[in-house]
Amino acid sequence: MIPSPHIVESKLPNVGTTIFTVMSAMAAEHNAINLSQGYPDFPVSAQLIDLVRHYMMTDHNQYAPMPGVAVLRQQIANKLNDNLEFNFDADREITVTAGATEGLFATITALVQKGDEVIIFDPAYDAYAPAVQLSGGTPVHLELQLPHFTINWGQLEAVISHRTKVIVINNPNNPAGSILSVEDFQRLSDLVVRHDLMLISDEVYEHMVYHPQGHQSILKFPELRARGVAIYSFGKTFHATGWKVGYCVAPEALTKELRRVHQFLTFSVNTPIQMALADFLRDPEHYQSLSALFQKKRDLFLELMKKSRFEPLPCKGTYFQLMKYHAISDLPDTEMASWMTKEHGVASIPTSVFYNRKTDQKILRFCFAKKPETLTQAAEKLCKI
Repeated sequence: MIPSPHIVESKLPNVGTTIFTVMSAMAAEHNAINLSQGYPDFPVSAQLIDLVRHYMMTDHNQYAPMPGVAVLRQQIANKLNDNLEFNFDADREITVTAGATEGLFATITALVQKGDEVIIFDPAYDAYAPAVQLSGGTPVHLELQLPHFTINWGQLEAVISHRTKVIVINNPNNPAGSILSVEDFQRLSDLVVRHDLMLISDEVYEHMVYHPQGHQSILKFPELRARGVAIYSFGKTFHATGWKVGYCVAPEALTKELRRVHQFLTFSVNTPIQMALADFLRDPEHYQSLSALFQKKRDLFLELMKKSRFEPLPCKGTYFQLMKYHAISDLPDTEMASWMTKEHGVASIPTSVFYNRKTDQKILRFCFAKKPETLTQAAEKLCKI
């Protein structure tokens, strides 16, 4: 072991290894079916892989432009323009990032300064608060209300102070599987205008919505669009989470600031994959069919779990299904997830890790972005508990 002459003072003293890493490692160690970490176990489109290979073999292997390959940014703009009926500027309003998490970090770092408060709704993706803290800001956590994980608007209004700078939303919400309605966005629009706030909207599960209203983006609402950054993930959309390619959409002034940070985080993103994605986006069917695909998987998992003692919560979006286990055990959710992995061969995520207060409601998160045989095998094991 190399001795260190210095003791490093941690910038994130309360942050350990993420639960996703812990549970996936546990699943591998015990040969369990991994329904914990959010990634598909079915293949990426062969057409998309062929496109990546084509661009690798035709010498598109050097640095991409810092904001992203121009043809990809234009295809993103075309997609947005078609879906949202607004003219987005590919050069000034769209930035390709090394996954949505890098986009989130660049955005938070660009917008949050020392002393700023940032409102985060729990349960929340675990990357939000650390980025706020590293920027000198203070996360202000509000818990969504069960059973549908809705915003308590009175509570939200009450915690806004003169230091509040940004509100972070995740729609659809991971891990809750909830979505925000048109009415929610109208209330949010009124609130951010009255209090002169900015908005960061994590929309990586935009194509996994199982509700007649479809996906509602901040980009549909003029006041929110003018004050916000929307963040997306090609990894989630095209089943290639390991490629780590995402993008941010924001007004020119905000885009300039997040690019100032982005250029020193990664500078640019994988060139041949960007080129391949630009071609792949030309056919809208590649993403328009996703909601039906994942709803079928959700419904299969729910049907398979009917004989179990787990109680499903409503899932209107994402590819995660929450299950209550209060009829099975009174173990804390972290212990329950560990016990199930080791003794019953199925790994899940305890939802208390998504709460600042580690709120334990005896709920586990299961990823259903899996092959039918994987879901069938997992459900057989879970129904025996």
